[in-house]
Amino acid sequence: MALDFLAGCVGGAAGVLVGHPFDTVKVRLQVQNVEKPLYRGTFHCFQSIIKQESAFGLYKGIGSPMMGLTFINALVFGVQGNTLRALGKDTPLNQFLAGSAAGAIQCVICCPMELAKTRMQLQGTGEYKLKTKNYKNSLDCLIKIYQKEGLRGINRGMVSTFIRETPSFGFYFLTYDCMTRYLGCEAEDSYVIPKLLFSGGMSGIVSWLSTYPMDVIKSRLQADGVGGVTQYKGILDCVRKSYHEEGWRVFTRGLTSTLLRAFPVNAATFATVTVFLMYMKAEDNLPECEPAPAIPQPSSL
Repeated sequence: MALDFLAGCVGGAAGVLVGHPFDTVKVRLQVQNVEKPLYRGTFHCFQSIIKQESAFGLYKGIGSPMMGLTFINALVFGVQGNTLRALGKDTPLNQFLAGSAAGAIQCVICCPMELAKTRMQLQGTGEYKLKTKNYKNSLDCLIKIYQKEGLRGINRGMVSTFIRETPSFGFYFLTYDCMTRYLGCEAEDSYVIPKLLFSGGMSGIVSWLSTYPMDVIKSRLQADGVGGVTQYKGILDCVRKSYHEEGWRVFTRGLTSTLLRAFPVNAATFATVTVFLMYMKAEDNLPECEPAPAIPQPSSL
């Protein structure tokens, strides 16, 4: 259990490093002003950030998901495993229920973490060198939000995060279980690693597609008030105003960036976990065992 947990943390860190630039682009596209858009699309957003803010601009806010990574993995692994054992049988339905339970519980850490990440990602938009820096880092961001808005401010977007994460993790574990069963991922299979990478990547894509519109709402709620002006009273008000001003396409804004991110993030995570476990087994002369369990994708990742 300890080895799997440590491998998950290392693999998750690799996933964050690979996927964070795509996440920054996704957030910028989701919250930009429709009347005066800064970016025409995913690739234009990439180019603009690198040109105006340097490549490091793509990694703004990375400290927040890195800080929460260990705790999120601990919660997800623990809750999913214990829930699956409590349900008794390893069936597709139980995989979905166990994954949903894990997704729901980890919102406690995921929501504040993504709030800080979003605020950091939006800081200094279009500036190569920040003229004014409201937040020094993710922790400083959370402290200042708490000082100004209290616990309610720290948990801004909690309900939308819960609505997004609960089914998303359920679909993630369900898809991974079905894919690995279908592909026949066995330890002795010489193609087990490519199969695990493919299964993990596809699971990430399915989990994002299942709840993406709610992610747009979550990002808008957490970014609301950054410029000193609050637009939305809540989830329904955000949905209504967003649809009225921009149409149904607003709920797919940033989707290309997200899907481009989903596959390599999970591929990097599974590859790192696999190599890590193989190295540890070689070091300790441990017997060969079954492939590593699925590493969940936090939406902050």
